[in-house]
Amino acid sequence: MSERGARRALLVGLLIAASPAGAEPSVAILDLPFRARALRGPGSEVAIAVATSGLLPLARSRSANPAVVEPEAPIAVVWGDAGGAALSLVDGQVTTTLLGAEAVEGLAATETPRGALPGSRRAVSGALSAHLADPRPALTGGPEQAGTLVIRERQPVAMGGDPKPVPVVTTPLSAAPDAAFALRRPRIARLDGKPIVLAVTVAPAGGAALALFAKAEPGAAATPGVAWTLLARSPEQATGPGGQPLKPAAIADFSGTGRPQIATVAAPDGAGQLQLWALEAGALRLAREAPGYTNVSPGEGEVDLAALVEPEREGAPELALPIADRSAVAILSLKEGVRERSRAPLPGLAAFGLASLGRGPATRLLVGLSDGRIAVVTP
Repeated sequence: MSERGARRALLVGLLIAASPAGAEPSVAILDLPFRARALRGPGSEVAIAVATSGLLPLARSRSANPAVVEPEAPIAVVWGDAGGAALSLVDGQVTTTLLGAEAVEGLAATETPRGALPGSRRAVSGALSAHLADPRPALTGGPEQAGTLVIRERQPVAMGGDPKPVPVVTTPLSAAPDAAFALRRPRIARLDGKPIVLAVTVAPAGGAALALFAKAEPGAAATPGVAWTLLARSPEQATGPGGQPLKPAAIADFSGTGRPQIATVAAPDGAGQLQLWALEAGALRLAREAPGYTNVSPGEGEVDLAALVEPEREGAPELALPIADRSAVAILSLKEGVRERSRAPLPGLAAFGLASLGRGPATRLLVGLSDGRIAVVTP
């Protein structure tokens, strides 16, 4: 090899050695003409209401073939006292469509149905919804709690004839003798093709547990007139120093086994123990855990501070949530243990929401900061 060729090979080798193994996450601030105080992600009740309300239209991704009609992109919604906006991902960029704050507030009001615990939010999935009701003084002097979990199911209506009201079956469920439900938004998912509802219960001594409810199977063992029943309950865990009970983060097939697991954070205002629970043989088993994360923000109520990062094609989703002091967002793989894939420092503290737009490498994370700005994280 000539001297010039040797120098060129050495330079290439040095450049390769100096290159990072992967690009670091980048963070930018979304340009909005108002300070936000609420954020809802794709699939949320507010985002669906905005997308179907006629308030948009949203920009669409440009297609090389004008004859191809592309589906509408999922949206996130942010709002504050001085305005609101729908956010979508178009050609790799987060785009905004400004909305009136009053219009968004009106749509967001449905999150707390009549009779629900003030400050709570219901869960909705198709014809099924679940919310907390029957306010109770906290058993241990902490945040207010609920005595009842209300599950409502819209029933099919026969076609034809005069318009008919949609029949609804309502099932009230209690936590357990002498227990109550924590002010944690219920979650709805599917297990083995059947709907399940997840809630958090609090015992008189202050310990919190996951309670998983499923539709009662018809048969001799079924209680007449009871449509839903307790499927499984996790062991009780002590609350954090500030009295915050554990909080669900997401339900998804994190392990890639075809069955969903439940990601939660125990003592979210303390050590912040991220936990992954699996339903096995009719019981909830703690599969893995790691300290140093949170999905709550002081004074912000029941906000969503965790989001799924979906793969571009097949594969297990990852989980995005703040680290314990809320100064950064971490993206975690939960497939085999708890592995932190990346961490993005924020220009403020994560406060009133975290949502995800896009899939795979095109994912953009939206983080509501304590000063009302929206940070956009490119993982």
